[in-house]
Amino acid sequence: MAFAFSDADVERIASVLGVTPKRDGSLVRFELHDAPSGRRLTLEIQMALALPPELSSTQPANLVSVYAPSSFLQLQGCTGFLASKELGEVIFVAKHGGRTNGLVVEREAGCSLYANVDDRLFSTDFTRLPPEMIMSSVALSMTESLFDDLG
Repeated sequence: MAFAFSDADVERIASVLGVTPKRDGSLVRFELHDAPSGRRLTLEIQMALALPPELSSTQPANLVSVYAPSSFLQLQGCTGFLASKELGEVIFVAKHGGRTNGLVVEREAGCSLYANVDDRLFSTDFTRLPPEMIMSSVALSMTESLFDDLG
């Protein structure tokens, strides 16, 4: 069964990010502001998109978007997430065909996007990777346990 965000997921994300979610039907918005850095961003989760039948059978019907002063990021078909109070961040993941895309949202209104990461990198010795690829591999490898029961 395709991943779908639940109300408990929304509360977990809100708890990690330290903000109160605002709801409008199936849209949930989190507005983050970090006073020391002056950063702001808005995270939106569309929990139930009306996809055409040819897409709804193969893609989760959700959408994760980040609006920041100088960027707009979007993760379609989120297949899971990892929310860590210790790290102060939520990692949204979309896996498909041996590739992983990850959108990391930090409590301090920071955001990173890692796109089209080959899943084989997660089992590679990180010390052998080019330095530019280590960060994405380490960040997204933390989400591998989300999919252990999927085979």
